[in-house]
Amino acid sequence: MIDLGDWNERLAPLFADERYKKIRAFLIEEYKNHIVYPDMYDLYNCFRYTPFEKLRAVILGQDPYHGEGQAHGLCFSVQDGIPNPPSLENIFKELQSDIGCPRPKTGNLTKWAKEGVLLLNTSLTVREHQANSHSKCGWAWFTDSVIQLISKQKENVVFILWGGNARSKKPLIDTKKHLILECAHPSPLSAYNGFFGCKHFSKTNEYLTKNGLPPIDWDLTK
Repeated sequence: MIDLGDWNERLAPLFADERYKKIRAFLIEEYKNHIVYPDMYDLYNCFRYTPFEKLRAVILGQDPYHGEGQAHGLCFSVQDGIPNPPSLENIFKELQSDIGCPRPKTGNLTKWAKEGVLLLNTSLTVREHQANSHSKCGWAWFTDSVIQLISKQKENVVFILWGGNARSKKPLIDTKKHLILECAHPSPLSAYNGFFGCKHFSKTNEYLTKNGLPPIDWDLTK
């Protein structure tokens, strides 16, 4: 049994579902026959690092980075010592422009996760060098269910949706209880179409503070 702290009970119905069992059977074969990222022991790090009770914001990614040593179970995040992918560089540019955070020396976003930001990819695995290669294996059902669970069981969560894939999840979120922030993806192909200047980091904290919740400490250099 995977120990995911206070997520265990909430995710148990998903892990018991026949659809999850099909995902698991698929992954056993994939990890056996191909190089798959992240490492299977990092697969559920987004839940492990962000307890449900502490969760105050969700950033949705698409699927994990597919290069060696990059992905470790948190969307947009890379492991220490790995160069920042272009999208992450643009996230840090917006972070600095928005709230003045100095540029961090690492692209590891574990500190955000521990602050209460669920860094959830809509697909949790990928084959090496094959973007979106696991997008049809059932992960969409699983991660959609997680988004709906958060929407139903929490209040005043900020859902940060960058790009078309993330924005397509809006119908799963109860906008009477939560805030949705959306814009273009931070990829170099689209960042100038509304990602730069979106001020999502400061807007997240304004909303949390207004609703009596502690703001997120976005500074990764501390």
